[in-house]
Amino acid sequence: MPAVQRTDLPFPLLRRGKVREMYDLGDHLLLVASDRISAFDCVIPQPIPDKGAVLTQMSRYWFDRTGHIVRNHCLSADPDRIVELEPQLADTRDRWAGRGMLVRRADPFPVECVVRGFITGSAWKEYRASGTLAGEPLPEGLVEAQELEEPVFSPATKAEEGHDENITFEQVRGLVGSKVADFLKQTSIDLYLSAREHARRNGILIADTKFEFGTSPTGELLLIDEALTPDSSRFWPVGEYEPGSTPPSLDKQPVRDYLEQLVQAGEWDRQPPAPDLPPSVVSSTSARYREAFERITAHPLPEF
Repeated sequence: MPAVQRTDLPFPLLRRGKVREMYDLGDHLLLVASDRISAFDCVIPQPIPDKGAVLTQMSRYWFDRTGHIVRNHCLSADPDRIVELEPQLADTRDRWAGRGMLVRRADPFPVECVVRGFITGSAWKEYRASGTLAGEPLPEGLVEAQELEEPVFSPATKAEEGHDENITFEQVRGLVGSKVADFLKQTSIDLYLSAREHARRNGILIADTKFEFGTSPTGELLLIDEALTPDSSRFWPVGEYEPGSTPPSLDKQPVRDYLEQLVQAGEWDRQPPAPDLPPSVVSSTSARYREAFERITAHPLPEF
């Protein structure tokens, strides 16, 4: 598939996010995952081939596997089925096939439902500073990247620009009410536990992940957006994991490493515009996304 930085389909554009475009088809929405990639809150000039297809097809894979836990918004990510349901998309099929997902409408909750099974990233920073995670105390003596005895629900507010902000569970209750907050917490943990065991059998540790939920027009609670992809999760190869240091993840790690080298050399100040990536970084990043898909699903990335 040729790399796609953005799509411009002849349908009402409801939203253009960091990665996805959302198109209004009437009763349904079309989510199209581009190959855009961002780092340090900057969109990189070069797209990453296959990234959008990995995000869409991996989400479809997990939506199929977790439907017994909670219903989701996915109607189909198969181009033939999408055209069957929405014939108006036939003429633009070559522009969204593989990276497009037809979904139910849903009104999202203003909360990122983060579940952490290992202490890393911002969770490690909070623990080092205060001994807590999401405002709740953790046992003393944990080391970086250590697996937690039980996964922790670590919610955050959703940010259109910049970084999400970690909040406490009580704040979630204040935002969505106690009944919905309890549902979001328990369902997120159940999803993580199910996915964690499957991924571990395939040689991948899911260090943490985030989910989004919303309500359908009929009031049904749905899992929405993406699920358990390299953009929403930290995937660590089992063979490279050792407590005490954070292993490289199967995601945009090569992009972050390259840009950090430029920052350390004083060649970039982390402000837009982002610098160009060399072809080697683009190709190695693309390979990591495909590897994440292939290891977790045990199938090659489909061709469309």
